[in-house]
Amino acid sequence: MRVTSALIVTAVLLSGCQTMPSPEVAKGEVAAATQAWIAGMTRHDVEGVLALYDREAVLWGTRSPTIRDNPAALREYFNILRTVPPSYKAALGEQRIRIYGDIAINSGTYTFSEVRDGKEIIRPARFSFVYRNRDGRWLIVDHHSSAVPAPPKP
Repeated sequence: MRVTSALIVTAVLLSGCQTMPSPEVAKGEVAAATQAWIAGMTRHDVEGVLALYDREAVLWGTRSPTIRDNPAALREYFNILRTVPPSYKAALGEQRIRIYGDIAINSGTYTFSEVRDGKEIIRPARFSFVYRNRDGRWLIVDHHSSAVPAPPKP
């Protein structure tokens, strides 16, 4: 009887385990999630961008003087997409994706650009996205972005 009970308990516990994709598959999924963020920014799609964040996400945005740590604060930050000119776009540069089970980190660069008063403005930035695989979706749980500093003068 004890062996049967132990087997049932083990089976129940194992049935709740989520099978994680291989690291290479996971890297592709994280890359796709990052590209979806870039596409949402370029489309000025506030709702689409917010859907990529976990409900517990924390954001330290490129243009934010404060840390954003709840859905309302993230929404407030990304509402800037409603005010940018139609020419505003984001482009992904290099990225380094690492997978640690159901956590992934993607560090890299992106560039924001727009045309204002006939002049193109280009703002290179660097990022770190931390993703968590929640129910089969890679969602951003931590996002830090900062402007790339000007190179030192010789």
